[in-house]
Amino acid sequence: MKKNIKRALACELAAVMTFMNFAVMNAHAEGDVAGAVESTWNQAKGQIKTITNNVIFPVIDVVLAILLFIKIGLLYMDYRKHGQIEWTPAAIIFGCLIFSLTAPLYIWNIVNI
Repeated sequence: MKKNIKRALACELAAVMTFMNFAVMNAHAEGDVAGAVESTWNQAKGQIKTITNNVIFPVIDVVLAILLFIKIGLLYMDYRKHGQIEWTPAAIIFGCLIFSLTAPLYIWNIVNI
């Protein structure tokens, strides 16, 4: 098990070093570091957008949805015990859930990707 983890880390390190070496060699060949960084960003921004829309936002949505259901259950238990409900935490979680559900629609216009 430890050998597999070490091998995976070694492969990841080799991939990162190869990528960094390619970027540095491009910068030295052209003599333009800003151009190398900009071209790397232009190549990667599509992948970043896809991963963010298809992985990061759905994970955040699921976590917030689970938290909302747990909080609603706790609100019900609190209502049965004390006869009153504190809506503020549930409303905040619901607002964050709505924000994260709709974020892919407008976030890229703000970030300019």
